[in-house]
Amino acid sequence: MAKKKEVTVEEKLRALFDLQLIDSRVDEIKNVRGELPLEVEDLEDEVAGLNTRLEKLHGDLDQIDENIKSKKNIIEEAKSLIKKYTEQQKNVRNNREYNALSKEVEFQELEMQLAEKHIKEFKVSIEQKKAVIAQTKERLEERESHLKHKKAELNDILEETKREEEFLLGKSEEFEKLIEDRLLAAYKRIRKNVRNGLAVVKIERGASGGSYFTIPPQVQVEIASRKKIITDEHSGRILVDPALAEEEKEKMDKLFAKF
Repeated sequence: MAKKKEVTVEEKLRALFDLQLIDSRVDEIKNVRGELPLEVEDLEDEVAGLNTRLEKLHGDLDQIDENIKSKKNIIEEAKSLIKKYTEQQKNVRNNREYNALSKEVEFQELEMQLAEKHIKEFKVSIEQKKAVIAQTKERLEERESHLKHKKAELNDILEETKREEEFLLGKSEEFEKLIEDRLLAAYKRIRKNVRNGLAVVKIERGASGGSYFTIPPQVQVEIASRKKIITDEHSGRILVDPALAEEEKEKMDKLFAKF
């Protein structure tokens, strides 16, 4: 049985730095998209909300029309009853019957007045609803136009970067397989906890990349020896020497140049 090849610390450091360069390039691609995906999502939600509002407003108008028809029916019914009671008054036998019919006529007249009052109120409400519908339609058209523009902008960016991003994500998975689980978990944890996503950095002017804290000379010598994984005591980032970093950057730049 063939003995499994031992992976040296230097090979681990190179794989980690390569993975960092790939992941950072993916981060750059995502940054180009910026807030566009969220903007598109927000606009889609707003457009859906405006359409729902329009549906409700039109439903309200239909209901008001039904209410007006109902009140008009009440008026027609009241007119018919008034006519009926007026005719009956011509054939009454006493004042009591006449007064009773007069009260019925009076009641129906009040019903008509109330129905007419409601119809006027409904018509005012219709005008108000129509004004809101017009404003909502105007807002909807503006938001739909803005959404169309933002979608086109996002699609252009996605089209430009899709192939590269898919390629890089595949490469990221390849390099992850070269790194032991414990080390990979540490890399991902550090990357998640730092603002710029840099978990592996080179030494620059005697300090951890992006940091102002000087690394002691003895530690710098240990890092350059590539015999152990060393982290920055201030940021927790994994440190590599400048020569290794430059070699790997040249190698990865050739990979990125394909796009």
